[in-house]
Amino acid sequence: MTRHRIAIVAGSLRRESLNRKVARSICAIRDDGLDCGIVEIGDLPLFNQDLEDDPPPAWTLFREEIAAADGVLFVTPEYNRGVPGVLKNAIDVGSRPYGQSVFHKKPAAIVSVSPGAIGGFGANHQLRQACVFLDMPVMQHPEAYLGHVTPDSFDTDGRLKDGPLKDLVETLAHAFHGWVDMIIRARAALA
Repeated sequence: MTRHRIAIVAGSLRRESLNRKVARSICAIRDDGLDCGIVEIGDLPLFNQDLEDDPPPAWTLFREEIAAADGVLFVTPEYNRGVPGVLKNAIDVGSRPYGQSVFHKKPAAIVSVSPGAIGGFGANHQLRQACVFLDMPVMQHPEAYLGHVTPDSFDTDGRLKDGPLKDLVETLAHAFHGWVDMIIRARAALA
């Protein structure tokens, strides 16, 4: 099985974030063919095109980490029926300078996590719209609107407890490996 390096971008900064716990649980899955790491976005200065002549070091590091990945997995909460500002800022930073987006053509998947019933549906679809503009092929199935996720969904180490939610997350991870693999192979065949 080909292994793929995956950058996980979590849209929540909170230490006990449900989204970060789901992201860490994805990273902990064995035999999924994914080498995952969370790319931190909390210290990214707000995007301002005037800074491009001498980009902040945090921008450069973020861009390098995304560029080095084979694929990007977004894990996000929903704030006010949309994407959290910190995640939108990271997307703006990575998509610039114009014509040099580090997201361009990178296979992606989106997981939205919420204690609510609709599982962050609004944020998930808003992020999908941004990915279309970024020219990122986004995995369509299985869709991942994880609702009713609470602190009780995790064990004392912060990993998902055995059960349907963990099974779904494992299915997502395996499907994402297949998606990244297919996109990379198709791109190589066209080269």
